[in-house]
Amino acid sequence: MLTIEKYSFGVGDRFTCQGKAQLQAMIEAAKLGINVVPVWNKSYREHKTIGTQPCSTRSEADSAVAALYWHNSYYCDADHINMSNVDLFIDSCNFYTLDVADYIGKKASDSDIEAFADRHSSLTGELTIPGIDQPITITRDDIVKIAGKVLLAVQEAGKLYRHIAAQKGADNFVTEVSMDETDLPQSPVEMLFILAAISDEKIPAQTIAPKFTGRFNKGVDYVGDVETFAKEFQQDVAVIAFAIKQFKLPDNLKLSVHSGSDKFSIYPAINKIIKKYNCGLHLKTAGTTWLEEVAGLALAGDQALQTAKDIYAQALARFDELCGPYATVIDIDKAKLPTPEDVNLWDSATFAAKLQHDQNCELYDLNVRQLIHVGYKVAAEMGEKYIDLLNKNEKIIAKGVTANILEKHIKPVFG
Repeated sequence: MLTIEKYSFGVGDRFTCQGKAQLQAMIEAAKLGINVVPVWNKSYREHKTIGTQPCSTRSEADSAVAALYWHNSYYCDADHINMSNVDLFIDSCNFYTLDVADYIGKKASDSDIEAFADRHSSLTGELTIPGIDQPITITRDDIVKIAGKVLLAVQEAGKLYRHIAAQKGADNFVTEVSMDETDLPQSPVEMLFILAAISDEKIPAQTIAPKFTGRFNKGVDYVGDVETFAKEFQQDVAVIAFAIKQFKLPDNLKLSVHSGSDKFSIYPAINKIIKKYNCGLHLKTAGTTWLEEVAGLALAGDQALQTAKDIYAQALARFDELCGPYATVIDIDKAKLPTPEDVNLWDSATFAAKLQHDQNCELYDLNVRQLIHVGYKVAAEMGEKYIDLLNKNEKIIAKGVTANILEKHIKPVFG
């Protein structure tokens, strides 16, 4: 079976121009003794918005690996796919994020729920899970209730997994099950029975992305109580370790944190826990590279700076259109966004400082950052003009991309 390494890092690149800069961060990390493998991820929504195909992500990854003589593993992730679009990713991907969040809360058949409760009746009573302070009391009613919430979703994940396996071969890809895009976090007991259902469906999941308490908005810091997050994260680590043995799941099954870019306030807790329990982690990021592209254009000045300003102005004018698909993962105070006239007065350093995520910089503006984050459609519509600017200003952009991944993400999380 294709087995993903202990530490992996999901890098998105909407315009497939920064593969080498992204991979350079992994190379620099390896020199420091931090071994992280890249997973290039791009969703169907992003491909559709930009007008690209999954094969473009594979080409980018292959080219970066060849150019930089990367001899370790690397992966291409069919990010948040479902049965309606998975076939587009079969040829180019070796990592599949099975997104079944839409089915959470929808009920499986009563007979399936009762059969599930029967299969796992041995877990009723008082259950001790190493790493969780207090024993957990579980009743059959608890199992039935949880199954009513999640069983259908995992069954759908099973159908999707088997569809992929039938075409690629079961041993030729990494499977992730994603439960993160839901309203409520999963409790440790819910996580336990989600993993039980994954085992029942014979899905060899190597990563699982639960929903955590708090807001994981795109491209900005975590919003919530850090101590609560740390407790949930540690409990999930404990439940996974227990479930691997209990349900015969893959030994390397690990947590995946989605919308993981720029969650600086929770990185120390994540780092401490994965080191304490010697467990793996997949950290998935995406729009951070796109933001570094725009910041790099701003720093380049002249036409590149003006293009960055144009992207902002058009994104603001199309606010509702661009923000709508991301409404659950952004919090923009529109009243605090500067006008295009104000932005036109910014010099290169000011624009970059507004956009780049430096919380110690008084110019940093999380509203501007989030608007640009969802505004990549504007750049896509610029076509070759935008790509030409990226190529022309590759050095300054690449420097920012590499530093952002290495210094702000890999070192704090995995170092």
